[in-house]
Amino acid sequence: MATSTAPRRRVASAAASAVSAESIADQLHSAAIHLLRTLRKEDDASGLSAPRLSALSVVVFGGPLTLGQLAGAEQVRPPTMTRIVTGLEKEGLVKRIGDARDHRLTRIEATPKGRRVLAAGRARRVKVLTAAVNALEASKLAELDRAVHLITDVIAAMRHK
Repeated sequence: MATSTAPRRRVASAAASAVSAESIADQLHSAAIHLLRTLRKEDDASGLSAPRLSALSVVVFGGPLTLGQLAGAEQVRPPTMTRIVTGLEKEGLVKRIGDARDHRLTRIEATPKGRRVLAAGRARRVKVLTAAVNALEASKLAELDRAVHLITDVIAAMRHK
């Protein structure tokens, strides 16, 4: 009799783990969205629209990129990205540079001003987040530190699929 219930227990335990993992994933997804939306309020100080700020971020951290690469990264069509880049260029945040190997290509590169604007925005968001994190008790701070490492592991696992 014990042998017939043991497999059922394992199945029930596996199902409970799956439900738990799904619940945790759902909660993490929601928390991440709410955190980013809350911090995004700090982006208003940059004076840039969300699409321009996002494109600038991609160029700063992944550039120089072709217009097509940037459009792909931002999941928009090239004509849309052309308008975004033109706006960033007019504000002195990016510049177009010719490709040394393929003269038909133009790459988008962040200017020092573009890097400063992005760094200032990140500093504002981190400052707001730091204030909230500083309000935590030491034990909660240690839990959050562990959670950040686990989230980083989850992101790495997702990227390797």
